[in-house]
Amino acid sequence: MLFTSFLKDDKSGELTVLRNVPGIDIIENPPEVKFFKSMTDDEKKWLKRVYSDRLEEFRNMQSGYDMVVLDEIIPAINNGLVSEEDIIYNINKLRGTIEYVLTGRNPSDKLLAMADYISEVKKIRHPFDKGIVARKMIEM
Repeated sequence: MLFTSFLKDDKSGELTVLRNVPGIDIIENPPEVKFFKSMTDDEKKWLKRVYSDRLEEFRNMQSGYDMVVLDEIIPAINNGLVSEEDIIYNINKLRGTIEYVLTGRNPSDKLLAMADYISEVKKIRHPFDKGIVARKMIEM
């Protein structure tokens, strides 16, 4: 499996686990990624270039895997950091040989139409709403 995430830094909780699982390769994030709303325009431009380079690396690597996970790719697309057309092109190029997992809220109708599986996790209530920061081993 090839795993990469978007709009997260290199300390994201799932990476701690995934780094120790044999058979999972990770394209790492730069350590300085912030929440999108906290980024300056220059930081957004920089991150768009980082993701463009990452997708090039991804294109070169993906054919050797049975599964590719693009964690939080949907918000990266929705915020203009990644081209949806590029993602669709890559998926169509190797469709049938690789299982793709795209995560994130509010996927486009185009992406939904392509999907074999669609799941939705819906927040009803979360401690963050009360100002409680993420806790080790719970939210991260």
